[in-house]
Parts: sequence; structure tokens; C-alpha cells
Amino acid sequence: MTTVQDRLRSYGPGALIATALIVLGFLYPKYVESLADLPLLGDFVPALSSMVIMIVFTMMAVGLNIVVGYAGLLDLGYVAFYAVGAYTAAWFASQQFDQWTFHFGAVGIADSVPGIHLSIWIVLVMAGALTALAGILIGLPTLRLRGDYLAIVTLGFGEIIPQVVRNSDNVFGFDLTHGTFGISPIDSPGFGSIGEKLGLPASYQQSFQREQWFYWTALALLLFTVFCSMRLRDSRLGRAWIAIREDETAAAAMGVPLMRTKTWSYAIGAFFGGVAGAFYSSFRSGAFPADFYFNISVFLLCMVILGGMGSIWGVILGGMILGYLNVAGLATFGSKLQEGGVDFDPTKYQFGFYGIIIVLMMLFRPEGLIPERRHKRELELGVHDTPFYDVMHEGADTDRDMSND
Repeated sequence: MTTVQDRLRSYGPGALIATALIVLGFLYPKYVESLADLPLLGDFVPALSSMVIMIVFTMMAVGLNIVVGYAGLLDLGYVAFYAVGAYTAAWFASQQFDQWTFHFGAVGIADSVPGIHLSIWIVLVMAGALTALAGILIGLPTLRLRGDYLAIVTLGFGEIIPQVVRNSDNVFGFDLTHGTFGISPIDSPGFGSIGEKLGLPASYQQSFQREQWFYWTALALLLFTVFCSMRLRDSRLGRAWIAIREDETAAAAMGVPLMRTKTWSYAIGAFFGGVAGAFYSSFRSGAFPADFYFNISVFLLCMVILGGMGSIWGVILGGMILGYLNVAGLATFGSKLQEGGVDFDPTKYQFGFYGIIIVLMMLFRPEGLIPERRHKRELELGVHDTPFYDVMHEGADTDRDMSND
């Protein structure tokens, strides 16, 4: 019989490191205040609220990695899925549609409050399902294209969605998104009366440990996304995605249904983007058009490139690094410079810094911080832009010619 120790050995040191990081992550609310007291480094320790935002964006980066890293489809409109998820929460967990009064599982609000108020836990699933459907509808007419053409079309969708959100306050006399003002407030997650009996908060927003519970929930959603991503990568569908990424023509010749396989990647990647958007809007208690600009898509793509396309752990690392710089790192560094008498605000040039980081990565480590094994071998053994598969066959042809001579 195999023991637990034998199973851990079979997974290698990576599993132990991942387990230790997960434990440290869940315990972060317990020791973050101690880290803040450290000299010099204490000011750079992200607060729980900042960590929630970082984790949510990392979750979206892992979802985008399914499209870009696994299937090799350059998606510049991922912000559209983020927006659909956020507004799904706004429609089904707020007072936006005050002409109706319907409550099911909502916590922290009176039954007489107008609007549609479903439990946020149900809304998260609905947001993922509706966003996956949106991914299919967007993917069907666009995924027949390749390369730059696909990128341009997805960029178009990424620009269309924010405009629709911003200008849908009067759609044939119906207020769909409340225009530039956004929809607020959005109901909070919680466990209601059952949670109070178990020592859990009835409503996150009304709890004294609000940020702590949002942090733990965000971390649980990220771990769920990572688990699904790992299982998909090793599945038959995941191998089909990788075959399309490596050589679409060869994959089609081997019987891989291109449109169906690509659409699955779009739908699944969109699902996680929608869940992240719904959760983030609940955390902020609102969905606002200013959150859904095209820059978000580029920002998420930078996370994937920095970490390593196709590498789950690399994307997590890249997402946390860029997420930290965006949420707290650059602002803290700027305040330190001003305290030292240097009049420079790095937050004004944040995308310039991200661009410099990506350029340096492309020059010195194009495979990413934690590269995927296949991609790493291709870059190490390939010749310039020649795929590793072609290099191996060229080597075999050369050996055959020499033997014939």
C-alpha cells in the first residue's frame, strides 16, 4: 500500500512548495500586521484589500492563459468577459431593476428592498455561465481567423463592450447599465442565519472582518481556477489545445476539430473572467464603466507573458507581481521618493514601466519567469522562430542524408 509520504514523493518538491505557499496564503491575514511593522520593508507589504484585487486579477490572468497559453489564440478583448461578469452581478444582486422585487438567498438586506436580489454564490455561477455563453457568441464568428487578424477582431470586441456599457442607460427607454454612473450598491456575499450558527459572517460587508473574508474567498476562487486549469491542461481537450498552438494545420490533419476546440478555450477562459468580474464588483459594491477599458486586457496579457505563456505557476507569479505594482507598489515607491525630496510620481507612467518589464523579458528571458516545459525546450533548442518540432525533423533529415552519403 502506498502511504501519504510515498504519494508526496511521487509529486516531487514542487507539490511541497505549492502546499507551503497555499498554507502561507491562507494564514496571511494573521501575520500581515506583523510584516507591516518590519523596518524598510513594512511599507511595501500589501494590505488585505490590495491582496484581494491582486488575487482577482491573477485569477483573470489564469483564465486568459487558457486562451493564450494553451490554445495559442491572441486575445486582446478579455476585458469584455470581465465586464459581462461584473454587470451580471449588478443586474441580479442590486436595486437596478427596481420595477421588480424578487429575493432569493440574499443576505444583509430587507425583503422589502426593490430589485432582483439573488445570493451572490448563485450569481457567481450565473456570471460564469453567461460569460461563457458570451465567449461562444464572440468566438464563433472570430475564431475562423488566425494570428494578427484574430487579435484585431478581439481588440474590436474589447473596445465595443466598454462603449456599450457606458451608453446603455437608455436602450429603447430601458436603463440597462445606468450609464457612466455605474450600478451601486451590489449585494454582499455571506452565509446568512446559517453562517451565524457556524461562526461565519452573515454578510461580508457588515462584518468587522470584512477584508479578511473577501480575501479568503478570493484565494479559494483562485485555487479553484488553478485546479481546473491544471486538470484541463492534462486532459484530452488540453492536449488538443496544445496541438493547435504548436501547429494548427497539423492538428487539423490529425483530426482535431479546430472550431469546436478553439471555442471551448474561449468559453472556459471567459467563464473564469466572468466569475472574477462578478466577485470583484461585489467586493467594490458596484460595477463602473471606468473599470473596463482596453488597458485591462493588455495588463492581463502582460501578466501571462511575464510569468510564461502556458505555465500556470508562472502566470500566478507574473499576475501577483504586476498586480502588486499596479495596486500598491508604484504608489508606495512614489511616496517614498517624495519623502526623500524627489518629485516623481511613478503611477503616472505605470504602463511605461510594464512595457519596459516586458521588453526586458523578451530580450533576456522570453520564455517567462517560470516557463512551460514545452515552450522552454522550444526556445532553447529551436533556431530563432523555428518550432522545436521542425528542428527535430530537420535534424533527422540531416542524419538521413549523411547516412545515405
